[in-house]
Amino acid sequence: MIDAGQLQTLSTLLRVGSFEGAAQVLGVTQSAVSQRIRALEDRVGQPLVLRGTPCLGTALGDRLARHAEDVALMEAQVLGDLAEAGQGQRTVRIAVNADSLASWFLPALARAQEALPGLFYDLVVDDQDHSGDWLRKGEVAGAVSAHAVPPTGCDSHPLGDLRYVAVASPEFLARHCPDGITGPALRAAPMMTYDRKDRLQLDWLEQCFGPGPVPATHYLPSTQAFTEAAALGLGWAVNPLSLVQPVLDVGRLVVLRPDQPLDTPLYWQVSRRMAPALAPATRAICAAARRALITDPTG
Repeated sequence: MIDAGQLQTLSTLLRVGSFEGAAQVLGVTQSAVSQRIRALEDRVGQPLVLRGTPCLGTALGDRLARHAEDVALMEAQVLGDLAEAGQGQRTVRIAVNADSLASWFLPALARAQEALPGLFYDLVVDDQDHSGDWLRKGEVAGAVSAHAVPPTGCDSHPLGDLRYVAVASPEFLARHCPDGITGPALRAAPMMTYDRKDRLQLDWLEQCFGPGPVPATHYLPSTQAFTEAAALGLGWAVNPLSLVQPVLDVGRLVVLRPDQPLDTPLYWQVSRRMAPALAPATRAICAAARRALITDPTG
């Protein structure tokens, strides 16, 4: 049996990043923090903290800290007062794709904060096709995923479709597609990709024009820069319609094929173990998705 106080100390230390800061949060001496961490490391037989500035967790240290945070959150939910139950900050780790984070997900967290004022969020940003892997490995309590089937021990809530459109600047099209928007022209033109997990551009190309060569691409892992780079003519790209609409309205971008959007279904998946404690967050996320996403693409 691992001592709960030692686990709480580990969680606090890795959250604030220093022994001194953890001592201040916990209201104990820095020596007491060091003793608790050493005792816990002796208990598990391996290092849990990489001493430095800031202090970081080993793989096992991070896992134990997440377990401590999950247990504290569940205990607070059972006691019925998240803001006051026990000591320390209650943190939940969630995986979300960058486009959702930039478009509709933050209003959901703001609404959830009203219901759970003592809860804080640690967001992991990953592609919607891979965010569920974090949940499968037990590294997050919930995830926005593109897969309908959740990992074992988790529930899945359909959210709706995030609509994407392929865009480029008028100048880019004049230079690279003078004879019209065709598959060969776009495959020969510079493309933009968010990161090496991002397949949206390739999926859209195949949806519209069938299989073919992979275009040369820029990698730009920034949602804001992705839109601005397209407007500046760096390449063509697939972007969430809600994010690029203001740029479309002023004519800096053009939709390449208005009849060919790419609708990506999203699901909120949450660990059943954590579901009761996160129920208000689940309700807020589903409500925000209903307002922002497409729930009936054919309607």
